[in-house]
This record gives sequence, C-alpha cells and structure tokens, in this order.
Amino acid sequence: MTARRFSGDSATPENTGTKTGSAGGQSASQRRPVSFLHALGIVSALGMNGDETRDTLFGDRRANMVTSNHFLPDRTVTVGMVPSEPPALPENLRHHDTRNNRLLWAATCQISDCITATIARYGAGRIGIILGTSTSGIDEGTQSYRHYLQQGTLPENFSYAGQEIGAPADFLREALGLGGPAYVISTACSSSAKVFSAGQRLIRAGICDAVLIGGVDSLCSLTIAGFAALQSVASGLCTPMSINRDGINIGEGAAVFMMRRDQADIALLGVGETSDAHHPNAPHPDGIGARAAMQQALDQAGLMPSDIAYLNMHGTATPLNDSMEAKAIHDLFGDNVPVSSTKPMTGHTLGAAGAIEAAILYLSLDDAQNNGPRLPRHIWDGARDDSLPDINLVTDHNNHLAPTAKCAMLSNSFAFGGSNAAVILATGWHHATDPEPYNKTGT
Repeated sequence: MTARRFSGDSATPENTGTKTGSAGGQSASQRRPVSFLHALGIVSALGMNGDETRDTLFGDRRANMVTSNHFLPDRTVTVGMVPSEPPALPENLRHHDTRNNRLLWAATCQISDCITATIARYGAGRIGIILGTSTSGIDEGTQSYRHYLQQGTLPENFSYAGQEIGAPADFLREALGLGGPAYVISTACSSSAKVFSAGQRLIRAGICDAVLIGGVDSLCSLTIAGFAALQSVASGLCTPMSINRDGINIGEGAAVFMMRRDQADIALLGVGETSDAHHPNAPHPDGIGARAAMQQALDQAGLMPSDIAYLNMHGTATPLNDSMEAKAIHDLFGDNVPVSSTKPMTGHTLGAAGAIEAAILYLSLDDAQNNGPRLPRHIWDGARDDSLPDINLVTDHNNHLAPTAKCAMLSNSFAFGGSNAAVILATGWHHATDPEPYNKTGT
C-alpha cells in the first residue's frame, strides 16, 4: 500500500476527463429519483454541533479521543467521547432518559427549525423516523443490574423499555409528535448506513414525504468488553491501514438528517447493501461483499467509479477489515480516488457510524461550489503495510478539491455477519421526477 500526497486540483473531474454528473450516460428520465437531505444535526468526539465538527475535520481543533480506565477492569482504553455532557431531556420526556437518548436529543435539537417547517409543509402523519443503534440504553441496564447484585433490588427508576433496540425511535416519535412509521435498524456497524435506503423506500412508496433518519450509540462497558474479548481493541489510538494496526477505538455520538422529497443542496444518490455471510464477526478476506455494496451504490446512482471524488473508508484499523477493504477499493477504484478513515477522530461509533460518516460527506460537500470540498485527513503512524494494495490516502492537512458544480462522494460501513452498506451523497443533482408530496394535506 502506498500513502500518496493527494492534490485536490489534480484529481478533479475537470482534470481527469471523467464524466462526473453524467449519471453513467443515463438521461434524467432514466435515472431513479433521488431524495434530498435538508438538515444535519451531529454530536461526536468531533464536536457538539456542525461548526465544531467542521473545525475538527478540516481545521486545527482536536478530536476528543481520550484514555479511560472506566470501561474495563484491567486496562485503559482510548475512546471517542463527546467533548461535553449532552443536555438533560425535557421533564416530560424523562421516562425516556438514557445517555443514548440524550445524545440523540442533542443532535435532533440542532435541526428543530427544519423539523417544524417539515411538519408545517407535509403534516406530522407524513413524516417517519428510522434510526440505527447497537447499544440503545444498555449501559443504564448494566448499572441497574449491578445495583441489583449489590443491594438485592433494581433501582426505582429502572426501565427495561430503555434497553430495547427500538427505544430511540419511540423516544423521538413522542418527543416530536410525528405519526409516520418509526423504527430502528440494528445490524451492528452498518445500522445507520442502512437507514438511508430504508428512508428512501418509504418516500418512493408514497408512505412518507419526509423521514428523520440517523444513528446513535453511546459508550458502555458491555460493548467495549465484548470487543476486548475479540482482541479487537487498539492498544492506543487506532492507526487504519498501518502495518502496526491492532484494533479499534470505540466511540459515541449521534447524527440525524431530515430526508425529504423536495429539492435541497445535498442529495442521496445511491445506497448499496449486501450480505456475504462469510463469518459471524470476520469479513470476507477478498472484500467480495464490500465491493458488491459499492458497485450496487454506483449502479443505483448511475455513476462510474471515476465519478466519485472522495471515499470515506470504514477503516476500523483491525487487520482483517483494512486488508479486505483496501482490496475492495483498489479492485473497483484503483489508486485514484482520494480515501481516508476518520475513525481516529471519532472512534468507531458502531450503530451510529454510518450516519456520522455520511455527515462527514455532507459537511465536505456543503461548500463544494464556493471553495471546493475539503477532505478529512487520514490520521495514522505512516507505517506502510506492503501487503495491502495501493490506495490514495489523504494524509496531508488542508486538502481540498477544486470548486465544482457537481460532486459525488461515497462512504462505507461494514458489519458483523457480512452486512455491508455503501452510501453516495452528492451536490449539484436535481430531481428527475415530480417532487410534490403524495398527500398535501398531511392527513
């Protein structure tokens, strides 16, 4: 594997001769309709809002990757923790109180104006909620069981419902008063990447005109102990693609988007989903399912590999993931597309990773036309693994592409059991079909 300095100007579509924005030669009428992302709320180790996240990704602000002895009894671990405590839930929602839901609420409140406007336009009954999580409120459950072992009773405020996987969607549905379908996808690390296709299906089927989508996961001892038992936790800060890589850093956070049928600057062009079922917790060594997910996303978007301006890797820094992902990327994209893993800045946020890393694309694309998309740097120790194929790691600070009217980017998420998802976001795309809602009254 070669880590090359990426120069944004040299890899722009204008300079390579590729046909970005041509949708693979398909006309607008032949393309499948796209959905649009109208707003983003985000909290993670990168920051407590979009502005802080930008400063960390593209500037000099440090990510909150911290060393803690809180999670394992016999060792310290590096984790990605939100830099300040998420605010308490409103009094009338305290029966939903978990750290997971507080993180989710912190992200959701950032887009409250968009949510209010969407309800006014479409009606609460036409807005769905689809979220990804793997932890839900299990940490509160663990604390309650520890209380039981020590004192013989469960705490008075114990709520089993808070541990249920569907709890985050139930919480937001009540908090926001929405009446559309509300559910959670839990497929480990691909959970909140899959919400993009699930939300798009609800809109295409005419069930919803808008869907609040996203993901949330919170730090907890159970999860970290599980990965430690698999010998998958890094000894320090993770180093994706390095010969010295030895595992992941777990992280926490939430990212939510308002997906709607009507036009916005950022479009969801395609999602690829595959299941290679190679092994319960190891990916296929040749990256067959990963490559197929990326190809499926390209096919749905009507794009060629050369149309992708940047790729955010799953990049967990485990020996097996990075090996197979480098193979899959090289097989499909060669060594041309700029790539990086952002997990040394966020930790692996598991059920929230797909949404948080799609948010990174969103923020990169947000300034594409004026100043050019900025690319997050690949943070590692610089030690090459010569057994990996060449890919174009974005290793320098302040990398960016040239300003462009159209730009498409892809993000990978791969999970236990061979559950793979690839998401393509873009700017400069317009509707191929009538964007009006199916039911204008919202009833």
